[in-house]
Amino acid sequence: MALVLFLLLSPLPAFAVNPDEVLPDPALEARARALSAQLRCMVCQNQSIDDSNAELARDLRVLVRERIVSGDSDEAVIDYVVSRYGEFVLLKPRLRGETLLLWGAPIVLFLGGAVAMTLFVRRRAGKAVGEPLTVEEKAALDRIVGEGHAKSVGSEK
Repeated sequence: MALVLFLLLSPLPAFAVNPDEVLPDPALEARARALSAQLRCMVCQNQSIDDSNAELARDLRVLVRERIVSGDSDEAVIDYVVSRYGEFVLLKPRLRGETLLLWGAPIVLFLGGAVAMTLFVRRRAGKAVGEPLTVEEKAALDRIVGEGHAKSVGSEK
């Protein structure tokens, strides 16, 4: 009983399409809904015009339905809306040079950084750090190492 009550009271997905916008032909309405789901509401920006209650979204839904009724193909409707509002109106941008650059730049920068880091590490690994020891420093080091070796050998006995 609790489950039934929960389902009845739970919010169901509400679409913003008004009854006066719905086309009488179910096939054309299905096309209109599919196209509306691909177009961004310019007011809400993260909703499709199918989900938005904004006045501009309503105008776009009506425009899409008018174009479909006039015989335009889905691609022609999308092209018409894009020509008026720009590529930003598409929720899924088309694959073009700009979008390839937008999506590919982080990958290219990451790979370029990895190559630069690899080259830097390889070049740095072969180089000596600092200046070579002088004759006096070498003698002092040998004396220190020799004393330390003699002490460790004497403590083992």
